Amino acid sequence: MSDARLIGSDIPLAERYDLALVDLDGVAYKGHEPIAGAAAGLSGARAAGMRLVFVTNNASREPGSVAEQLTGLDIPAQAGDVMTAAQACAQLLASRLSPGAKVLVVGGAGMFTAVREAGFTIVESADDRPDAVAQGFAPELGWTQLAEAAYAVAGGAWFVASNLDLSLPTARGFAPGNGALVGTVTAATGVRPDSAGKPASTMYELAVQRAGAANPLVVGDRLDTDLAGARTGGYAGLHVLTGVSTGRDDVLADAGFRPHYIAADLGELLTPHPEPEQSAEGWWRVRGAAARVVDRRLELHAAEGGSDRGVDLIRAACAAAWDAVDSGAGLDADSVPDLPVDN
Repeated sequence: MSDARLIGSDIPLAERYDLALVDLDGVAYKGHEPIAGAAAGLSGARAAGMRLVFVTNNASREPGSVAEQLTGLDIPAQAGDVMTAAQACAQLLASRLSPGAKVLVVGGAGMFTAVREAGFTIVESADDRPDAVAQGFAPELGWTQLAEAAYAVAGGAWFVASNLDLSLPTARGFAPGNGALVGTVTAATGVRPDSAGKPASTMYELAVQRAGAANPLVVGDRLDTDLAGARTGGYAGLHVLTGVSTGRDDVLADAGFRPHYIAADLGELLTPHPEPEQSAEGWWRVRGAAARVVDRRLELHAAEGGSDRGVDLIRAACAAAWDAVDSGAGLDADSVPDLPVDN
């Protein structure tokens, strides 16, 4: 998927792709609360023959615990349907370390289990001279654990992070994510970690191998992790506007962060996705919505009565903006308004 433009599908995405690699926070749920359209969209996708693997940068929880939460939100899942950043982190450790190597784990139960199951010896102190530090998010982490990590990294231990997400969506808003906590160790040591989580494509590759899929679709809410990982791995990517990144973010996205499809929520796995088309007058159109760039300024024309909850206007705006940027004509960011959708 090398062309950094929106593409179209004349059939529902659940029929075009055999596997959905679905992010969790901001996509399937927000904190412990459901997201409108998520359960129905995923249920319909499964009924259409699409397999689901839930791929998350969250490394704090066991896959079984994640599956239980999904099931409680009317999204039936088993532990084998979940791929966590902790599992990807353990895979990254195994690429350099021998079985039995000592690893100082800073994180939650999911990280401890993944590192242990990969055959490494878990230690609790920098005084144990660990070969590596594996850091993942856990809400209970405090200064003591971060200090041990800093001592070990300063002593030469390989620093590996499950992910570098700066924020974490919750039911109350955005909270500091693992990247913010990793930043404290980096600030103390000057060492930046290798990361196993998105936007690296490691988790996607492991999930595709596990499912035996031929044509997967990445589904996420963050351009800098979920959709960048799709571009990195060469997978098609669907951005759902229920989490961190917005429609305006889509319009202004660098080529490596751009989605292939945009949707209001997971319900649009069950619908066709029109491809933007350019008219002779220079307008990029998606059904009744249109956009163009004139003298670096984005101009918008919404369909009468609104179009597809605003998603068609975002699609048209992306097509116009990306074409202007990629052709060298340029785009003034201050000409791009907020582009909300109803969720």
